Amino acid sequence: MPRGPLMIIGGAEDKVRKPTILKHFVALSGGRDARIAVIPTASSLGREVVDVYDALFTKFGAARVDAVRPETRDEAHDPALVKALDEATGVFMTGGNQLKLSAVVGGTPVGEAILRAHERGAVVAGTSAGASIQSSHMVAFGVGGSTPKQRMTQVAAGLGLVPTTVIDQHFDQRNRYGRLLMIVAQSPQLLGIGVDEDTCGLVEDVDGDAVMRVLGKGAVTVFDGARMVSNAHEAKRSSPLLASGVVFHVMPEGSVFNLTTRQLVPQQTDVDPDDAVELAEASRDLRQLARDIAAADAAPAAIRRRLKLRRPPTRPSDDTPTPQGEEA
Repeated sequence: MPRGPLMIIGGAEDKVRKPTILKHFVALSGGRDARIAVIPTASSLGREVVDVYDALFTKFGAARVDAVRPETRDEAHDPALVKALDEATGVFMTGGNQLKLSAVVGGTPVGEAILRAHERGAVVAGTSAGASIQSSHMVAFGVGGSTPKQRMTQVAAGLGLVPTTVIDQHFDQRNRYGRLLMIVAQSPQLLGIGVDEDTCGLVEDVDGDAVMRVLGKGAVTVFDGARMVSNAHEAKRSSPLLASGVVFHVMPEGSVFNLTTRQLVPQQTDVDPDDAVELAEASRDLRQLARDIAAADAAPAAIRRRLKLRRPPTRPSDDTPTPQGEEA
């Protein structure tokens, strides 16, 4: 059975005017049959954050929304919380402090239940902190900036739903290029994924490969350092890092990227049948125009000879008079 979809949301997803991403999550979770477990552990807010998502998911048609909020590792062993996750068709992790989320659920029965949900085909989504924890290596905290510098961020273990990756969120809005590139410079085997606000990387299993499609108004940025050159192993504290040969992808909505092969997936453009007819006519007009332009360079006598050669020979009609002395 293929693993369930993953939704990596960069934070600040639209909840009011155009909540496309959240609607898509409910639809993938089963629509009116969706049973969603919300994990708000990362959030510093109380019940309010659960109430917001409960109201939204119910409005979008979900049958049931349960809160799964362990605050300690001991609470993350609660069988009732594990049961709610085992019955869920969709799991949603809210934003907040990703290090708290990792420290509370990582390696606990609740964390294992999230992994099981993914394995059996349920949708696992997360926004902001809930996005970062889906990678194998997680940005714990750090400063912004466009230049990668030694020790500008700290890394912790994620849930590993997206293996061999490190995910960062609020990416463009908080200028987190440098800190993500620093991690890739130190660990070039990791694929760095930065997700903008109100943007989602939807990861699905396609013939055994993890394929990501971009949704939302921003972009997903990918750093591939597989063949990069870096001085991260010898750079002094807080000094800028050498990062040469990094393959850099910036992908807006509709882009598709194969995380397994690390390649952009070419997309075919669908052409409306009426547009196809107009394109064909335009192509014919362009070819005729090209012939006319080419003919303009020829002498008038040459053009007349060319037209005469193309003109089919005329056959005499029956009433054409026969020259005298010839048989009809």
